Amino acid sequence: MAKKAKYKPASHSQQQQNKQSNEEKPATLKDLLRPDVLDKLKGAAQEMKNAEEKRKADLRKQEEEARAAEKKRQENDFEYLLNNSKMDWRNNKS
Repeated sequence: MAKKAKYKPASHSQQQQNKQSNEEKPATLKDLLRPDVLDKLKGAAQEMKNAEEKRKADLRKQEEEARAAEKKRQENDFEYLLNNSKMDWRNNKS
C-alpha cells in the first residue's frame, strides 16, 4: 500500500509574507478622501436618491390621473358602454 502524503505546514517565511499582505491592504478611496468631502458626497448621493423617488412618485401619479381621465371619458362614450354591457335583457324584465 502506498503511504499517504503528510501535510507539510508552510515555511516560516511564507507565513510572514501572508501575514504582511493581510496587514498591508491597498488604500481605498474612502481612506484617501477627507471626511468633509466624503460627507459631501454622501449627501449628494442621498439627494439624488430622493430626487429619483420623487420623480417616480410623480410619474406614478400622472399615470393614475391619465387612467382616471380615460375611464371617465369611456363612461360618457355610448359605444363603449354598449359594447361592454351585459346583453342579457331578461334580467330587466318585470
